[in-house]
Amino acid sequence: MITIYGASGHAKVVIDIIKSNDDSVIEVIDDNASIISIMGHTVNIPEDKNYKEVIVAIGNNLIRRRIVENIKASYSKAIIHKTACIGSEVSIDIGTVIMARSIINAAVVIGKHCIINSGSIIEHDVRLGDYVHISPGAIVTGGVIVGEGSHVGAGAVILPNVKIGKDVIVGAGAIVISDVDDNTVVIGNPARILRKNIKNNE
Repeated sequence: MITIYGASGHAKVVIDIIKSNDDSVIEVIDDNASIISIMGHTVNIPEDKNYKEVIVAIGNNLIRRRIVENIKASYSKAIIHKTACIGSEVSIDIGTVIMARSIINAAVVIGKHCIINSGSIIEHDVRLGDYVHISPGAIVTGGVIVGEGSHVGAGAVILPNVKIGKDVIVGAGAIVISDVDDNTVVIGNPARILRKNIKNNE
């Protein structure tokens, strides 16, 4: 029985994953009082209590991190769609969501409250920090390190052994061939710096 924090489109996908595993949603909570239901589930305003088995179903990394830091909760183990392919010696921490047809190959380490989105590929020996979001169709090749709070856009490719800093945004379709500093937006092929010293919600 899982409690979902968030009632957006991302939460709909999370609900589908839970159902794909024949598990059940006990409650959906969201700060937005105007949302009263989602996919047949009543949406409640969060209360001052200790929630159990929570998945924070918020796509924005910064907001997801703030909620985790502020809500009283224990978190669910990772939820994994039944069509995902998970290799050997893979470590996936609490609160993480692995979506349909994603591939995670051998010896990958994935942090807390990450999103591995539909059809993405995470190759061998990759390290993803907490609150990372790998978007649909992105490819993270072998030995890459992605720092906490970073977002790899849809269809982007990160070449082997590249290091991506914390709170980085890799634009959709970008091809990243060299290391990227913290708090940087990169776009294009090959990826170039668009902005530096950003926050992940900008």
